[in-house]
Amino acid sequence: MNEFWIFFKVGLNHVLDIYGYDHILFLIALTVPYVAKDWKRILILVSFFTLGHTLSLVLSVFNIVSVKASLVELLIPITILITAFFNLLTAGKSSKNGSLTFIAGVTIFFGIIHGLGFSNYFKALLPGKPSDKLAPLIEFALGIEAAQIIVVIAVLILAFIVQTLLRFNRRDFTLIMSSFVIGVVVPLIIDSPIWRK
Repeated sequence: MNEFWIFFKVGLNHVLDIYGYDHILFLIALTVPYVAKDWKRILILVSFFTLGHTLSLVLSVFNIVSVKASLVELLIPITILITAFFNLLTAGKSSKNGSLTFIAGVTIFFGIIHGLGFSNYFKALLPGKPSDKLAPLIEFALGIEAAQIIVVIAVLILAFIVQTLLRFNRRDFTLIMSSFVIGVVVPLIIDSPIWRK
């Protein structure tokens, strides 16, 4: 049981690490179009991320997939950018029902890419046979899921405060937060190591 908490905490810290803010930016972009009553939809999307992340780690641990780190470092902010731009295009629309499929696809893709970005560290963390890494991988995935829920709750609380106390409407809040995310990720894309080769 003690080992469970070790890898659970690694997953938790992986998301909540202030230096790994790309993950938090994606969760902000994913969450801002919604309000607390949409919690089921948000939970589904967050779980899609965890599924993609875990899948790519399994594929990496078993040496089925390997991707250059520089490409992954470029794709992560691009996926965040796509999600934030999608918010700009759909902000203020009356229904989000049609957009769930697109965002779910982007979320799984982001999870896969982000998992590949973490795979080398994860393999170094757990030397040994690939089959020995499956239980820690599940524990790690549960830590990721818990951390994502923490971030989502924080974004929903911020949305409630801004929309209730400061009288921002949902559309304006979505536009402002998505623009903020875009402003942070564009320099990450421009400064990507892949352009220096």
